[in-house]
Amino acid sequence: MGNEASAPAAQEVRLCRTEDGLRLAWARHGSGPPLLIASCWLSNLQYDWQSPIWRHFLDFLGTIATVYRYDERGFGLSDWDVTDFSFQARLRDLETLVGNIGLDRFSMLGMSGGSPVALAYAAGHPERIDRLVLYGALASGCFGDTDDEAAEAGFEAMIRAGWARPEHLFRRVFTSVFIPDATEEQMTWLDELQRVSTSTENAVASRIARRKIDVQSQLPLIAASTLVLHAREDQAAPFGWGPALSSAIADARLVTLESKNHILLADEPAWTVFQDEVAHFLRTGEPDKSDITALSVRERELLQLAATGLDNHAVADRLTLSVRTVERHFQNVYCKLDISGHSARAAAVARLLSQ
Repeated sequence: MGNEASAPAAQEVRLCRTEDGLRLAWARHGSGPPLLIASCWLSNLQYDWQSPIWRHFLDFLGTIATVYRYDERGFGLSDWDVTDFSFQARLRDLETLVGNIGLDRFSMLGMSGGSPVALAYAAGHPERIDRLVLYGALASGCFGDTDDEAAEAGFEAMIRAGWARPEHLFRRVFTSVFIPDATEEQMTWLDELQRVSTSTENAVASRIARRKIDVQSQLPLIAASTLVLHAREDQAAPFGWGPALSSAIADARLVTLESKNHILLADEPAWTVFQDEVAHFLRTGEPDKSDITALSVRERELLQLAATGLDNHAVADRLTLSVRTVERHFQNVYCKLDISGHSARAAAVARLLSQ
């Protein structure tokens, strides 16, 4: 088993057995409609609650849903003595977990490296998935993967050399890719999460197995209404992955997050956008086409400045954004409010002022 740390009393942790006899740890917290998280591979059900990297995700999601999450085989509080890290084993684990919890129909959040499992499950069990949220997601391969086998060998060598060492020198390379805009305290927490989430051997074996994943052919089979959120300057998951997913899934919408971080931090504007979009989507299954409250905090801020008569260049100067970014924000506003044409800006401002 992995290292254990304290967790809030509101969280309930349980164990179930996988088909091949491993103990899989899962937890429940929050209240509301059921939301199952297929999380990234770096997790620890208890340690995450202490972390300034993940705590805000857990707190927020628990206010809008009854959250079910789990540590994958070989990670966190689940058994670490694992020989099979194949995608098929991970998908069977998810199916076992759903049965053990007793879920019938539910929404799912596929985060980062957990997203291929969420995608395959949604494609294979359309009768169970109500809504699907994908965050920093991919449908094939793994993060940092290239066709350069020499580079990959070096990558794996770095994991073997530094994963379990007390000092964080080697792990900081991964941390700097995942959260480049983080503070030293936040980076230190992610450095440590790598060490307590799994063993060196599991980190390497899991990465080798993840490089073989490809569920792209299953994307057209996903029937659930889907929200895709992806950071524009994500250094771990190239932005192109987001549009590719949203275009391959029939009922999908892409939301671009203005961030460099693969894991959004609590104090950045993109985190507010994430909260607004996910909360509304899980309530309705689609963007609100009439209500100004469907807009993110940043989008409402832009509209308020437009209401004072500022043009895009002036708005950009006021918010220290590029003009292109401001234009993209306004296009998102018009789409959400279902307005278009030469009068769209005036109509959006009028709707804001009427609230």
